Amino acid sequence: MALDKKKLVINSNWCKACGICVAFCPKNVLEIRDNLVNIKNIQNCIKCGLCELRCPDYAIYLEDTLCEGDKIHA
Repeated sequence: MALDKKKLVINSNWCKACGICVAFCPKNVLEIRDNLVNIKNIQNCIKCGLCELRCPDYAIYLEDTLCEGDKIHA
């Protein structure tokens, strides 16, 4: 699936604001605010997945988003 069809999602119920995702983000997209990870520069996100890979609580991830008319190939 193309990277432009992915969106960055943070599950605030699982996030414990450890800051690991913030530290590994190569484009400074994330920040800690009010004891939670926050997306501050989504336009800079290159959807590399390092935040998802490093989060020990699975609280941040890239979600596939399908547009109407998209087909899933098996």
